Amino acid sequence: MLAHEGDYGIVTTLSHDYQVSRPTLYRWREQARHALLTLFDPPAPSALTTSTTERQILTLWIQHASVRGIQAATQEVLQHGVSLATIVDVLHDAGDRAIAWMHTHVPPDTRALALDEIYANNRSGAYLNVVDVQSGAVWASEGPLPVDSESWVLLLWDLTERGLVWDRVVLDGGMALSSACKHATPLVLVQGDIWHELHGCGQVQHRLERGVRQLEGRTPAVARQAARIAAGQHPRGRNPKTDVTAHAQDIALARQVAVNTAYLTDELRRLLAPVVVGRDGVLSAAQRQEDLDAVLSLLDEVVQAAPAAQQVHLQGLHKHLTARMPVLLTFVPHLDHVQRDLQALLTPPQQALLGWAWLRRRRLGWQSSGILAAIPEAWRAAARVLLTAWDDTVWVSSAVERWHS
Repeated sequence: MLAHEGDYGIVTTLSHDYQVSRPTLYRWREQARHALLTLFDPPAPSALTTSTTERQILTLWIQHASVRGIQAATQEVLQHGVSLATIVDVLHDAGDRAIAWMHTHVPPDTRALALDEIYANNRSGAYLNVVDVQSGAVWASEGPLPVDSESWVLLLWDLTERGLVWDRVVLDGGMALSSACKHATPLVLVQGDIWHELHGCGQVQHRLERGVRQLEGRTPAVARQAARIAAGQHPRGRNPKTDVTAHAQDIALARQVAVNTAYLTDELRRLLAPVVVGRDGVLSAAQRQEDLDAVLSLLDEVVQAAPAAQQVHLQGLHKHLTARMPVLLTFVPHLDHVQRDLQALLTPPQQALLGWAWLRRRRLGWQSSGILAAIPEAWRAAARVLLTAWDDTVWVSSAVERWHS
């Protein structure tokens, strides 16, 4: 965690791989940081850090420098060393000041919020987090608190009293969160977190592939049992498998189910993105829904054809996705309205080209301003409206994940 500070998803991956809670990982990280500081850090200078040095440290930190990177840079710039303990203290104090400032200053405009729960040790409570989707500002992080609708309602009421105004929230499928939003802010649009759903699909995919590997690992044992029967001996074990051909067919079927599920997950990821480009342009809401219905129908066919060991995972996935689909598409009507209104100024092929570039903007190293600069001037006024609508879409709660990572 120390070597990958700021990497998206690192905490989730470590928590899943080692089966430990996030707070435990954070505690281990701080223990490791303290141990490294004790071992390698020179004694802290007695003189207090000047405000100029503090500003330089914070400026380097804003540019995503590591703590050791800040130490090396200050050594070069200031011509004298600044200890790691001093740098950590400066960052900690700045964080405390930022939290105090957030509690007394709120933006005047309407925001979009990401809500999520980070569970504490033994899941006896959780930290309730409210993060600004656009800016990443942490408007609340309270806990450990009971994970119930009352706790969330009180937190949302507190944000309202502080003057924060929001028109959209994105959250996972937790019952407490959903109930609290309906009670405290019934008129605010609730968007399901698509990242959580795709993460669930990935977990099912992992179980399917693990089942394939387990079947493949039993192949030598089946071959040995078949050899015993061919030699006129009785097979060993309880309910032994002795048919090599049937076992190979079972492996082929399980592998095909895993491949089919992976393909449908990729299609689901494509169809749940803010922009879906088809043959004739950007898909409308009706076309998107038609394709999603087809994906769910095909997934049901995969469920029916799957072996019993795989069906238990796929049935739950299909049922969950079917129930969650409406709340995952909350963002679609607004985008559909914008895309339809701009068709008089941007033809479907032109919108499709913009959508293609927008979906690949990170790979191309572009922002929306770069896309606008690369298209004909006659397109730019309408394209700016369309790109802004896509940029402003709220569909994942990764702002909370980025903050915790």
